[in-house]
Amino acid sequence: MSRTVAAPVSGRIISLADVPDAVFAEGLVGPGIAIDPGGTGPVTAVAPIDGSVVKLHPHAYIVQAAAGMAVLVHLGIDTVELAGQGFETLVPEKATVVVGQPLVTWNPVQVAGGGRAAVCPVVALEAPAAAISPLVKPGDVIAAGEPLFVWDSTAAQV
Repeated sequence: MSRTVAAPVSGRIISLADVPDAVFAEGLVGPGIAIDPGGTGPVTAVAPIDGSVVKLHPHAYIVQAAAGMAVLVHLGIDTVELAGQGFETLVPEKATVVVGQPLVTWNPVQVAGGGRAAVCPVVALEAPAAAISPLVKPGDVIAAGEPLFVWDSTAAQV
């Protein structure tokens, strides 16, 4: 089964390898793509796939499809240190959501102003690298809700 994963935020595409956090850059939780939201004010992060919000922290969330595929969206790097300050969750954990549905509002400018990277990794959790096919390349600009990558759950583990 394959599923298209949508961009949770608008911004400029960067390679996951260029994310300033080894856990993401080295693909330790799975392959993916990152988005630098840039901007000048608050941003609303949306659901990347249809499914259930299985984990919801102010700075990160996981949406899992009925077929079991789960996508992690992390809003900035080291933002867990903010203890939710500057983030507002818009749905409860375990909510059923659809692609493009608003889940969290936050301000990347405030995150960056505090010395943290505002880049947003979007990760196919526990998938082999061969399972994702990017629909964008580094430097491209994408809008929230637009197709980001295709995840083929039948791709063999390497």
